[in-house]
Amino acid sequence: MSKKVFLFIATGAGCGYFPKAPGTAGSAVGVLLYLLLAGLPPALYLAITLLLSLLGVYAARIAESHFNKKDPKEVVIDEIAGMLLALFMIPAEPFPLLAGFLLFRLLDIAKPGLRRLEKMEGGWGIMLDDVAAGIMANGILHGALVFLAQ
Repeated sequence: MSKKVFLFIATGAGCGYFPKAPGTAGSAVGVLLYLLLAGLPPALYLAITLLLSLLGVYAARIAESHFNKKDPKEVVIDEIAGMLLALFMIPAEPFPLLAGFLLFRLLDIAKPGLRRLEKMEGGWGIMLDDVAAGIMANGILHGALVFLAQ
């Protein structure tokens, strides 16, 4: 695949070029992608998310080289993958989706206990902190949904 294809992937089909809050735009793309994938069997959903995450590692590495900086703001594939993990097996309804979106963005920005993941090289640092934030958000969301259902 060409460098242009990997930049397209890394920038979330170009939404990483948004002048304001490209990470939030990438997260919104993640919600849209979730809505397309939500009906799949959980194992297939996770396989697609894993494949996208691994592809994201490589695309992020190429983007770092292209933009000539560590973790360029234009790279949002990490937010897309993180959002897919945050929403895994969450009902595709307005309240849970909004809660998942906001919680993931909060954890992605605050990075509680996740800063050392950012220091990893080769695209891993870009991807893994958001993947971890997505997993954290998913656990919190599932816990909240169980609590609210009682």
